[in-house]
This record gives sequence, structure tokens and C-alpha cells, in this order.
Amino acid sequence: MQAAFETLISTYIENKIGICNHFISEKLGAFLKVNLLALHDRNLLISAGVGNSEKLTFNKSVRGDSIYWLDRAHADIYETAFLDLIDEFIIYLNVTCYAGITGCEFHYTLYEAGSFYTKHFDQFQNNTKRKFSMISYLNDKWKPIDGGQLVVHQLNSTEEISPTNGKTIFFKSNELEHEVLLTTERRVSITGWLTS
Repeated sequence: MQAAFETLISTYIENKIGICNHFISEKLGAFLKVNLLALHDRNLLISAGVGNSEKLTFNKSVRGDSIYWLDRAHADIYETAFLDLIDEFIIYLNVTCYAGITGCEFHYTLYEAGSFYTKHFDQFQNNTKRKFSMISYLNDKWKPIDGGQLVVHQLNSTEEISPTNGKTIFFKSNELEHEVLLTTERRVSITGWLTS
């Protein structure tokens, strides 16, 4: 896994956006997608809001996805395997980059066709514990016409990233404004933050 970790870190250092096309295995990604869709079928996903618990609002004209938080207490082997992988990455990141990461929080994310998320930062104004954002995509056979691209806004440029299966994105939560374009197909991922 160190090669995947190094790819994510080195591409982040080069361009402020880390990208690794095979951070999670195809097998693990498939099981996580099955989990996510089963949770959706059982109506366990909830509408995502904007802001944290102190200033939470819901507005489909800003953000249209549904989420379900991962938790080791669920005792799901695939969620646990994903969180174990993240823990390994945190150790590697702290050892190689002195990042000072002490925890993480991740949720399943589902965008139905016709939904999007407008331009935003991932760090709350009243809470700075989120240091790095990470997104792992679970979309098979995704095509450009399907939309749903992640658009990351840099100082003098933008980068459009297709949410293709197995790809993981990594960037600083308070540094890069980003958005999810309108999707024409169901779009799924695991989204989260490394915290201090």
C-alpha cells in the first residue's frame, strides 16, 4: 500500500490535489458500493446538510446528496477494512510529512441523477479540526457524459476530475474551493476528512 500512499502524497505536493487511481482495491470498492446501495434501499441514508451541528442547514439548491456515516461500531467488515486503510495512511502521512493527524471521519455519499453540490470549502468557519479532505469513488463505467465531475478551483486554474471507480482524491480542507457538477447518473463515493 505504500506505493498508493506515496502517489497520493506526491501528486498532492506537485499540484495541491493528490490523485491515486487505485487507493482502494477493486474488490473492497465493490463491497463498499453494495453496502452503500443496501443502506439506500433500507432508507438509512439521510439528506446532507451544510455546516456542522451548531449551524446545520438543508438546501437542495446548494447540496443534493445523501449520506451515511461510517463507524467501527457497525461491525461491518468492509467499513472496518476501509477505516483500517485510512488509519495506515494517516500513520504514513504523519511519519513522512509530520502532518499531526489524530483522527478521521468518513461517510458514504450518494448523488441521485439531477443533484449537485455548489462551490464550497470543507473546513467549518467555527471549527478547524478538518485538515485534509479525501474522496474515494465507487462508480463503475463512468463516462464524461454522466457529469458529476469534481471541479477543484485553484488560484489561476480549475481542475475537473471524473469520479471513476477506485480513484481517490486528497487535498487540504481549508485551501481549495470545490464543487460537484450536475450528475445525470447515480454517483457514489466515500467522502471524509483527516482531523487533528
